[in-house]
Amino acid sequence: MSDVDIKALVFDVFGTVVDWRTSIAQEASILLGKKGFDLDWLKFAELWRAKYQPAMEQVRTGKRGYVRLDILHMENLMEVLEKFSVGGLSSAELENLNKAWHRLQPWPDSVSGLKRLKNKFIIGTMSNGNVALMVNMAKHSDLPWDVILGAEPAQAYKPDPKTYLTGVEWLGLKPDEVLMCAAHNNDLLAAKAQGLKTAFIARPTEYGEYQSLDIKAEHKFDYISTDMNDLAGQLGC
Repeated sequence: MSDVDIKALVFDVFGTVVDWRTSIAQEASILLGKKGFDLDWLKFAELWRAKYQPAMEQVRTGKRGYVRLDILHMENLMEVLEKFSVGGLSSAELENLNKAWHRLQPWPDSVSGLKRLKNKFIIGTMSNGNVALMVNMAKHSDLPWDVILGAEPAQAYKPDPKTYLTGVEWLGLKPDEVLMCAAHNNDLLAAKAQGLKTAFIARPTEYGEYQSLDIKAEHKFDYISTDMNDLAGQLGC
């Protein structure tokens, strides 16, 4: 396998490109701190994120139709606020807090690495985030995507095969011409099963210093990298 066969790179975003945990904790501390709340902000972020997969599973299993991630995030936020006994927020304040996911900060190597990769390849998202979320995040954090792909275009959440294959189809490419890049082993395995090439990008502190999953690549992937710039170097960018 040669990188000359690869025409496009698609990326998981939450955790792979951006540091959701620290970003959400910081946003919540500012927005709720102004209202007089003093919480364990990292725990707040972690609990909100912990509801992410169960909420999407309701869609994957057909218990509810597809709804964009912004809606799931808001539903989950209401549960988390109740758990932390936070109340008295206006509709505008709730909306602003929910849109903290639109303002996530990139890992230090993400923007420089993506810009290097963009010089040689088409680069895009392959995220469960909806299009508006991804576009707003790109504007906020200078993420140089060529295209937004993933759950909303496919009307399906990863690891549903439809999510990956719709992205490939929209690019007008074959699966083996697309490199799926992620910090999560299961995401890469799902993409690999659909014929995409795979690249693991290590993010061993996504969940903090006590992270136990996805510390390293646990399977045979086409590329294994320490960060985005390492991947760019391996691909000759």
